[in-house]
Amino acid sequence: MRLIISRRIVAQVIIDAAIIMAANTAAFLLRYAEDATFSLYLDKFALALPVLVALRLLSLSVFNLYRIHWRYFSIPDLRTLAIATSMSSFLFWVCLLVLHRRDYSWGMQIIDWGINLFLLSGVRICYRVLPDPRAGTDRPAQRALIVGAGDAGEAVARDLLRRPREGIAPIGFVDDEPVKRRSRIQGLPVLGTTHDIAAVAGQQQVEVIIIALPSAPGRTIRDIVGRCEKTQARLCIVPSVPEILEGTSSGATLKMRDINIEDLLRRPAVHIDMEEVAKYIAGQRVLVTGAGGSIGSELCRQICALNPARLLLVGQGENSIFEIEQELLRELGFASTALIGDIKDRERLEEIFLHERPTVVFHAAAHKHVPLMEANPQEAVKNNVLGTRNLAELAKACGVKKFIYVSTDKAVNPTSVMGATKRIGEMIIQSVASSSSVEFAAVRFGNVLGSRGSVIPVMRKQIQRGGPVTVTDSEMTRYFMTIPEAVTLILQAGAMGKSGEIYILDMGEPVRILDLARDLIRLSGYRPDDDIKIEFTGIRPGEKIFEELTYDEEQTAPTAHKKIFVSPSNGINPPAVLAEVDRLIRLAIQGERDTLRDEILRIARTGFHHIEALPGQRPPAGAPFRTGTGEPGR
Repeated sequence: MRLIISRRIVAQVIIDAAIIMAANTAAFLLRYAEDATFSLYLDKFALALPVLVALRLLSLSVFNLYRIHWRYFSIPDLRTLAIATSMSSFLFWVCLLVLHRRDYSWGMQIIDWGINLFLLSGVRICYRVLPDPRAGTDRPAQRALIVGAGDAGEAVARDLLRRPREGIAPIGFVDDEPVKRRSRIQGLPVLGTTHDIAAVAGQQQVEVIIIALPSAPGRTIRDIVGRCEKTQARLCIVPSVPEILEGTSSGATLKMRDINIEDLLRRPAVHIDMEEVAKYIAGQRVLVTGAGGSIGSELCRQICALNPARLLLVGQGENSIFEIEQELLRELGFASTALIGDIKDRERLEEIFLHERPTVVFHAAAHKHVPLMEANPQEAVKNNVLGTRNLAELAKACGVKKFIYVSTDKAVNPTSVMGATKRIGEMIIQSVASSSSVEFAAVRFGNVLGSRGSVIPVMRKQIQRGGPVTVTDSEMTRYFMTIPEAVTLILQAGAMGKSGEIYILDMGEPVRILDLARDLIRLSGYRPDDDIKIEFTGIRPGEKIFEELTYDEEQTAPTAHKKIFVSPSNGINPPAVLAEVDRLIRLAIQGERDTLRDEILRIARTGFHHIEALPGQRPPAGAPFRTGTGEPGR
């Protein structure tokens, strides 16, 4: 590699030296060719020329212009070249003064400066626009239409034009800005607006459509993808600005990739106060429940970067826990501690807390599949309610500093067992927090893209089987965010939580599930309704047409982070809540299915102030489950 670089630099220096001599010779001839004393100046010119060449080459080197590959010569590099050329001209003029040589007139020096700058920059620009000689290909080039005639679109066109080996030949742009219509960029015409995509693609026999709008919001991308539906072209996209900044897209030019479902949501980049988050993670023993799940595993990945003293992975599924443990070791070099355990098993949790002594707990374990929990309400109570109470009370008893509970928007005005049990989990957290020094917090948000059992993986499998794709209702909407974004905000909210507050994440705009299904079909290379059918199955038990993030009576306030809002404990009655929870758990363990679902929803919907303590609702000693009101192990 060093040999290749040295040869390139040597070649550039030789070419530049030839240009500098040619430019100075041209300047000399233009100034003195008609002069009667031409022969006298010729000898002096020959003596001064090596000095000028040396000064110019030295100046180009000092300004690092030989570190720049000519194929990537840019406007800022042109400015640097102009400064280097001016500096060398100034130094040459100083040398002439020192040597008392007044033979070179000012006119000749100005002409020489101008010709040098023109030729030195010209050769670099010409090299840049020439096709890469190593880029030969036997593949026929696919005709490409670029959506967006801005900086990103121009960069893509320039890169493709000089890299024919990519097998893609740009034929033009579409752009909605009126000032760009009928203009040409990199020699390619702007053929219309985004509304003309289908017509232009048909007329120009377009085979690839490249969306070059890295700053465009998700709604704009969804609209463009919808307009591409009538074409047969393959869709590609330039990464979003956050993706580029994170280093996912590397190299001298913007890298294209196939479009994915995250591009259709394209939410603004999330920025968090890493110092504030690191304060409560660094050096701590962090326990994550549900560590093998979608949210839990991403929590583990991001926590590793915050330098915890120890990371405890708790989960019931041995395979998922093993996989995340190995991933952290392989990809991040972090040795975590894998602990197989069920949060319903109080004795196992006591063993973990007493032996490992966690100081920060993230509770992400939950049964979350709505229809399954409708059919198995007793298991939803045992896992989502009893498990949460076990963890909260053990955290209080064992000196945990901070406890963050991962909730869901389905906990708001719940119509499902799953949502109701998660709401009861929030109430447990707030109740235990009222009499504890532990900093409890709950974080509430909507759906995350790609989590196991969620709508997108299910639809992808349906598409792979050839359809149909099932949608429950044409008007059903949901909030979505990516898993990394959700976890980043969970970590930030955890830094804020003090006394049982509920933190609500800004989920942006809700998305229609029907639109999501159509987009997934298009991104898979099929046409909705023609290649892959969409069937409406009707709303399943427990589902709602739309989700909410707050109750009407729930008071919320902004926080220091613009994407996080906070709701205080709202004055719930902790003794009454815990008494109702104990009774609900007893019903679940005793198998009272006939009344269990109604009781779950009643407690979750009772409100913030209206649960009153009822005598005799605490389970007697010897009940078939433990409340854990005392120190563990006693």
